Amino acid sequence: MKKIICKVEYDTDTASLVKKHTYGTFGDTDGYEESLYVTESGKYFLYVNGGVDSIHPNENITRLSASKAEEWRKAH
Repeated sequence: MKKIICKVEYDTDTASLVKKHTYGTFGDTDGYEESLYVTESGKYFLYVNGGVDSIHPNENITRLSASKAEEWRKAH
């Protein structure tokens, strides 16, 4: 997925995956995945996607500060 936020492109195909967290199993309507990525320039973002009944029913990208990314990584 690719998304432009504040004139910066965040792309799961070109960024490096740092860590992935999954809840549930494939096909669960309340299951979801959260994946932390870092761009070549050091910008962090979270890619989320899940089932229709999950906390992430729509595919999305959210940018994160380095400190928030570290908090997320430690929590998962």
